[in-house]
Amino acid sequence: MASAPRPPTPAELAANLARVEERIHRACARASRPRESVLLLAVSKVFPAEAILAAHALGLRDFGENYVQEMDRKAPQVRPLDARFHLIGHLQSNKSRRAAELFDVIQTIDSPKLARRLAEAPGRVREVLIEVKLSEEESKYGCAPADLAALIDALRALPALRLTGLMTMPPWSDDPEAARPYFVRLRELAQTHNLPQLSMGMSHDLEAAIQEGATIIRIGTALFGSRRRA
Repeated sequence: MASAPRPPTPAELAANLARVEERIHRACARASRPRESVLLLAVSKVFPAEAILAAHALGLRDFGENYVQEMDRKAPQVRPLDARFHLIGHLQSNKSRRAAELFDVIQTIDSPKLARRLAEAPGRVREVLIEVKLSEEESKYGCAPADLAALIDALRALPALRLTGLMTMPPWSDDPEAARPYFVRLRELAQTHNLPQLSMGMSHDLEAAIQEGATIIRIGTALFGSRRRA
Protein backbone atom coordinates (compact mmCIF):
# COMPACT_ATOMS: atom_id res chain seq x y z
CA MET A 1 0.00 0.00 0.00
CA ALA A 2 1.33 3.47 -0.88
CA SER A 3 2.43 5.57 2.03
CA ALA A 4 0.97 8.96 2.91
CA PRO A 5 2.77 12.05 1.64
CA ARG A 6 5.40 13.48 3.94
CA PRO A 7 3.97 16.38 5.94
CA PRO A 8 6.06 19.54 6.13
CA THR A 9 8.32 20.08 9.10
CA PRO A 10 7.19 22.79 11.54
CA ALA A 11 9.73 25.18 10.00
CA GLU A 12 8.55 24.40 6.47
CA LEU A 13 4.92 24.82 7.48
CA ALA A 14 5.64 28.16 9.12
CA ALA A 15 7.40 29.38 5.97
CA ASN A 16 4.54 28.12 3.78
CA LEU A 17 1.97 29.86 5.97
CA ALA A 18 3.92 33.12 5.83
CA ARG A 19 3.94 32.97 2.01
CA VAL A 20 0.21 32.25 1.87
CA GLU A 21 -0.54 35.07 4.28
CA GLU A 22 1.51 37.47 2.17
CA ARG A 23 -0.51 36.48 -0.89
CA ILE A 24 -3.79 36.94 0.97
CA HIS A 25 -2.77 40.35 2.30
CA ARG A 26 -1.74 41.52 -1.16
CA ALA A 27 -4.93 40.22 -2.76
CA CYS A 28 -7.07 41.87 -0.09
CA ALA A 29 -5.23 45.15 -0.53
CA ARG A 30 -5.78 45.08 -4.30
CA ALA A 31 -9.47 44.35 -3.74
CA SER A 32 -9.77 47.04 -1.03
CA ARG A 33 -10.88 44.44 1.49
CA PRO A 34 -9.72 43.92 5.07
CA ARG A 35 -7.66 40.80 5.69
CA GLU A 36 -10.20 39.74 8.30
CA SER A 37 -12.86 39.35 5.60
CA VAL A 38 -11.20 36.17 4.29
CA LEU A 39 -11.01 32.91 6.24
CA LEU A 40 -8.02 30.70 5.52
CA LEU A 41 -9.33 27.13 5.56
CA ALA A 42 -6.37 24.75 5.82
CA VAL A 43 -7.15 21.69 3.72
CA SER A 44 -5.52 18.82 5.57
CA LYS A 45 -6.95 15.89 3.63
CA VAL A 46 -4.51 12.99 3.08
CA PHE A 47 -2.05 14.43 5.58
CA PRO A 48 -1.84 12.92 9.07
CA ALA A 49 -3.29 14.38 12.24
CA GLU A 50 0.17 15.63 13.17
CA ALA A 51 -0.02 18.14 10.30
CA ILE A 52 -3.20 19.59 11.79
CA LEU A 53 -1.60 19.79 15.22
CA ALA A 54 1.39 21.64 13.75
CA ALA A 55 -0.84 24.07 11.83
CA HIS A 56 -2.93 24.66 14.94
CA ALA A 57 0.25 25.52 16.86
CA LEU A 58 0.89 28.24 14.25
CA GLY A 59 -2.53 29.78 14.87
CA LEU A 60 -4.75 28.16 12.26
CA ARG A 61 -8.18 27.27 13.57
CA ASP A 62 -10.22 26.06 10.57
CA PHE A 63 -9.45 22.82 8.76
CA GLY A 64 -11.01 21.13 5.74
CA GLU A 65 -11.34 17.41 5.14
CA ASN A 66 -12.83 15.57 2.17
CA TYR A 67 -13.83 12.24 3.66
CA VAL A 68 -15.86 11.25 6.70
CA GLN A 69 -13.81 8.08 7.20
CA GLU A 70 -10.50 9.97 7.11
CA MET A 71 -11.72 12.49 9.66
CA ASP A 72 -12.94 9.58 11.78
CA ARG A 73 -9.37 8.29 12.00
CA LYS A 74 -7.94 11.69 12.91
CA ALA A 75 -10.69 12.70 15.33
CA PRO A 76 -9.19 11.26 18.56
CA GLN A 77 -6.14 13.50 18.10
CA VAL A 78 -7.67 16.64 16.64
CA ARG A 79 -11.23 17.00 17.90
CA PRO A 80 -10.08 18.17 21.37
CA LEU A 81 -8.48 21.24 19.73
CA ASP A 82 -10.15 24.63 19.83
CA ALA A 83 -10.72 24.43 16.09
CA ARG A 84 -13.49 24.08 13.54
CA PHE A 85 -13.57 21.25 11.04
CA HIS A 86 -15.25 21.66 7.65
CA LEU A 87 -16.37 18.86 5.36
CA ILE A 88 -15.51 20.00 1.84
CA GLY A 89 -15.93 16.70 0.00
CA HIS A 90 -19.06 15.03 -1.32
CA LEU A 91 -21.27 13.65 1.45
CA GLN A 92 -23.38 10.55 0.96
CA SER A 93 -26.64 10.66 2.88
CA ASN A 94 -25.90 7.35 4.64
CA LYS A 95 -22.86 9.01 6.27
CA SER A 96 -24.67 12.17 7.30
CA ARG A 97 -25.11 11.24 10.95
CA ARG A 98 -21.42 10.54 11.47
CA ALA A 99 -20.51 13.67 9.52
CA ALA A 100 -22.71 15.69 11.86
CA GLU A 101 -20.78 14.31 14.80
CA LEU A 102 -17.34 14.96 13.34
CA PHE A 103 -17.69 18.29 11.54
CA ASP A 104 -18.67 21.77 12.62
CA VAL A 105 -19.43 22.99 9.09
CA ILE A 106 -20.72 21.00 6.12
CA GLN A 107 -19.90 22.86 2.90
CA THR A 108 -21.29 20.35 0.41
CA ILE A 109 -25.06 20.20 0.80
CA ASP A 110 -26.45 19.49 -2.66
CA SER A 111 -29.99 18.12 -2.20
CA PRO A 112 -33.05 18.43 0.06
CA LYS A 113 -32.70 14.73 0.93
CA LEU A 114 -29.17 15.22 2.26
CA ALA A 115 -30.27 18.33 4.15
CA ARG A 116 -33.09 16.43 5.85
CA ARG A 117 -30.82 13.54 6.79
CA LEU A 118 -28.28 15.92 8.29
CA ALA A 119 -30.97 17.81 10.17
CA GLU A 120 -32.13 14.55 11.78
CA ALA A 121 -28.78 14.07 13.51
CA PRO A 122 -29.04 14.92 17.20
CA GLY A 123 -27.12 17.70 18.85
CA ARG A 124 -26.26 21.28 18.05
CA VAL A 125 -27.39 23.48 15.17
CA ARG A 126 -24.90 23.00 12.34
CA GLU A 127 -23.60 25.53 9.87
CA VAL A 128 -23.96 24.48 6.24
CA LEU A 129 -23.13 25.77 2.78
CA ILE A 130 -24.60 24.64 -0.52
CA GLU A 131 -22.23 23.27 -3.12
CA VAL A 132 -23.22 24.66 -6.52
CA LYS A 133 -22.21 22.86 -9.70
CA LEU A 134 -21.24 25.51 -12.23
CA SER A 135 -19.27 23.32 -14.64
CA GLU A 136 -20.28 20.52 -16.98
CA GLU A 137 -17.74 18.07 -15.56
CA GLU A 138 -19.35 14.77 -14.64
CA SER A 139 -16.88 14.31 -11.79
CA LYS A 140 -18.16 17.42 -10.03
CA TYR A 141 -21.00 17.34 -7.51
CA GLY A 142 -23.37 20.10 -6.50
CA CYS A 143 -26.76 21.64 -6.89
CA ALA A 144 -27.61 23.00 -10.32
CA PRO A 145 -28.21 26.77 -10.34
CA ALA A 146 -31.76 26.17 -11.56
CA ASP A 147 -32.47 24.10 -8.43
CA LEU A 148 -30.78 26.44 -5.99
CA ALA A 149 -33.81 28.45 -4.89
CA ALA A 150 -35.75 25.31 -3.97
CA LEU A 151 -32.81 23.90 -1.99
CA ILE A 152 -32.36 27.18 -0.13
CA ASP A 153 -36.05 27.15 0.81
CA ALA A 154 -35.74 23.55 2.02
CA LEU A 155 -32.71 24.39 4.16
CA ARG A 156 -34.26 27.49 5.66
CA ALA A 157 -37.20 25.36 6.77
CA LEU A 158 -34.90 23.15 8.87
CA PRO A 159 -34.16 24.73 12.27
CA ALA A 160 -31.31 22.28 12.93
CA LEU A 161 -29.29 23.72 10.03
CA ARG A 162 -27.98 27.26 9.58
CA LEU A 163 -27.37 28.10 5.95
CA THR A 164 -24.65 30.73 5.56
CA GLY A 165 -23.43 30.57 1.98
CA LEU A 166 -22.39 28.84 -1.22
CA MET A 167 -19.38 26.80 -2.29
CA THR A 168 -18.10 25.77 -5.71
CA MET A 169 -15.28 23.83 -7.34
CA PRO A 170 -14.35 25.13 -10.82
CA PRO A 171 -12.76 22.85 -13.41
CA TRP A 172 -9.02 22.48 -12.87
CA SER A 173 -6.78 24.68 -14.99
CA ASP A 174 -3.15 25.74 -14.79
CA ASP A 175 -4.38 29.26 -15.54
CA PRO A 176 -5.81 30.80 -12.35
CA GLU A 177 -7.82 33.25 -14.43
CA ALA A 178 -9.83 30.38 -15.90
CA ALA A 179 -11.68 30.05 -12.59
CA ARG A 180 -12.74 33.69 -12.45
CA PRO A 181 -16.05 33.33 -14.37
CA TYR A 182 -17.11 30.61 -11.94
CA PHE A 183 -16.26 32.84 -8.98
CA VAL A 184 -18.24 35.69 -10.50
CA ARG A 185 -21.24 33.45 -11.05
CA LEU A 186 -21.17 32.12 -7.50
CA ARG A 187 -20.99 35.65 -6.12
CA GLU A 188 -23.98 36.67 -8.21
CA LEU A 189 -26.00 33.70 -6.95
CA ALA A 190 -25.07 34.45 -3.34
CA GLN A 191 -26.10 38.07 -3.74
CA THR A 192 -29.41 37.05 -5.30
CA HIS A 193 -30.22 34.85 -2.33
CA ASN A 194 -28.73 37.10 0.37
CA LEU A 195 -26.08 34.62 1.50
CA PRO A 196 -22.90 36.12 3.00
CA GLN A 197 -20.38 33.29 2.75
CA LEU A 198 -18.55 32.36 -0.45
CA SER A 199 -16.24 29.32 -0.27
CA MET A 200 -14.15 29.44 -3.43
CA GLY A 201 -10.53 29.60 -4.44
CA MET A 202 -7.60 27.30 -3.73
CA SER A 203 -3.81 27.45 -3.62
CA HIS A 204 -3.31 28.41 -7.27
CA ASP A 205 -6.19 30.87 -7.75
CA LEU A 206 -6.79 32.46 -4.35
CA GLU A 207 -6.05 35.95 -5.70
CA ALA A 208 -8.84 35.80 -8.29
CA ALA A 209 -11.20 34.34 -5.70
CA ILE A 210 -10.54 37.12 -3.21
CA GLN A 211 -10.97 39.77 -5.90
CA GLU A 212 -14.37 38.27 -6.75
CA GLY A 213 -15.55 38.17 -3.14
CA ALA A 214 -14.43 34.90 -1.55
CA THR A 215 -14.90 34.83 2.21
CA ILE A 216 -13.42 31.31 2.59
CA ILE A 217 -10.42 30.12 0.60
CA ARG A 218 -9.51 26.43 0.73
CA ILE A 219 -5.72 26.12 0.86
CA GLY A 220 -3.99 22.74 0.90
CA THR A 221 -0.99 22.38 -1.40
CA ALA A 222 0.46 25.83 -0.65
CA LEU A 223 0.45 24.97 3.06
CA PHE A 224 1.12 21.26 3.34
CA GLY A 225 2.74 20.45 0.00
CA SER A 226 1.86 17.97 -2.72
CA ARG A 227 -0.73 15.32 -1.87
CA ARG A 228 0.83 12.77 -4.16
CA ARG A 229 1.69 9.69 -2.17
CA ALA A 230 5.16 8.27 -2.03
